[in-house]
Amino acid sequence: MTLSARRILLIVSGSIAAYKALELARLLRKEGAAVTGLLTEAGARFVTPHAMAAITGGRVHGDLWSLEDETHAGHIRLAREHDAIVVAPASADLIAKMASGLADDLASTVLLATTKPILVAPAMNPTMWAHPATVANVATLAARGVHFAGPDSGAMAEPEDGPGRLVEPPALLAAIAGLFAGGPLAGRHALVTSGPTWEALDPVRYIANRSSGRQGHAIAAALAQRGARVTLVSGPVALADPPGVIVAKVESAREMLDACRAALPADIAVCAAAVADWRPAEAGERKIKKEAGAPPPTLALAENPDILATLSLPGPSRPRLVIGFAAETNDVVAHATAKRARKGCDWIVANDVSGDVMGGEENRVQIVTEAGVEDWPRLAKSEVAARLAERIARVFA
Repeated sequence: MTLSARRILLIVSGSIAAYKALELARLLRKEGAAVTGLLTEAGARFVTPHAMAAITGGRVHGDLWSLEDETHAGHIRLAREHDAIVVAPASADLIAKMASGLADDLASTVLLATTKPILVAPAMNPTMWAHPATVANVATLAARGVHFAGPDSGAMAEPEDGPGRLVEPPALLAAIAGLFAGGPLAGRHALVTSGPTWEALDPVRYIANRSSGRQGHAIAAALAQRGARVTLVSGPVALADPPGVIVAKVESAREMLDACRAALPADIAVCAAAVADWRPAEAGERKIKKEAGAPPPTLALAENPDILATLSLPGPSRPRLVIGFAAETNDVVAHATAKRARKGCDWIVANDVSGDVMGGEENRVQIVTEAGVEDWPRLAKSEVAARLAERIARVFA
């Protein structure tokens, strides 16, 4: 971690997830950072100033009209004397204030007055997160250089499920450390998909493929090592999470697409996952039983969403660099070239999987771009990841 002696201003806004801010403050102090707490009026309804003060070991702020603080322009000091400002959780209301430049309380005033890096960790209902106003506000802030972590996808406080959960404190800690990491991709957000998807037939069986996730996980690690803040959306794999990476774990292609959308905006998207093209049109609610003498059941398939093509669509949320993978068993370059044109992505990493590549330790790839085709020798997947990360870094140099 790169947080020793760093000064972090932690702004807590109104969300049931605010209790996680206390754990985040504890983890930050464990890593050697000095933490100052700032509670919005709504945030103080979920976390008390006394609890925050006990964890941070210092005074907690919240009143824009404090005579003691504002005699010496306290909001300006808070905006300037810290190395970074973290808003966790960030409500839809505070995000809207930031995008609009409003300054009607201490938190929004500090955020408007600062020139330091800002990391925002949203937390809200999935419908609020998907609302066009929130989407536009997030895009506006990202264009101004504000960093985002999450939200995650999953069960909410209310009986709903979807993107909107606050990123867990250890992942938030890694994202904060990424603000100070050196390297050619410092300040960039990379979205990486990895592993297979599982498409349920019934509660017991599923359609899957042989992907181990080794290549995608290696790419996520290589990008993080070069300073990027990385969100890894992973299907089911038997691999440890790469260090310093925010990980969203999913099973199906539809869950993977939802998690990718929730991770936007991003500067870089690398779609290395082996996503199932089809899923059963209807998954059985109970185990499909074999009947003696009966013919096997007919399996009707439905097409899965195309994650690479979706991320490649033109618009304000499109990453600047979108990279897809093409796992082929024949006519590798021809199929990859056609796929690049069809999906609308910038690069395709083509690999011949007819041998021992899927699940193996090595890979041989060809990089297909608008300029042509680069042939790479057979390499360890970690070396393929390192070379690809270096090539990506040159785009942002």
